[in-house]
Amino acid sequence: MNLIFVYGTLKHGGHNHHFMVGQTFVGNARTSPGYTLYDLGGYPGLVAEPEDSDGVSGEVWTVDDACLAGLDVLEGTAEGLYRRAAVPLLAPYDAKRVEAYYYLMSVRERPRAGANWST
Repeated sequence: MNLIFVYGTLKHGGHNHHFMVGQTFVGNARTSPGYTLYDLGGYPGLVAEPEDSDGVSGEVWTVDDACLAGLDVLEGTAEGLYRRAAVPLLAPYDAKRVEAYYYLMSVRERPRAGANWST
């Protein structure tokens, strides 16, 4: 089983939440400061930003390997759109390895969405 931090359309109420069916919601979480979201036109992208002081709010889920493979396809990891990697979260998740999808393209022309994504 894998721990995944979701922060956008995969969260409860998001239009891609159906990908999480059969997986286990662990709880709400927040990244350490130094991360923010950008609006990519209907979905967010998580980006490391050292000057950020808020972090990003989201949910932690336990997902099986089949779900994780499906999420990698959804997030375009093979195409280089997102990269799945460890993300530092605040307590009580700070001692656990939790992964998130980081956006890899330029956000220069994209509006900043901040700490929360509403779907």
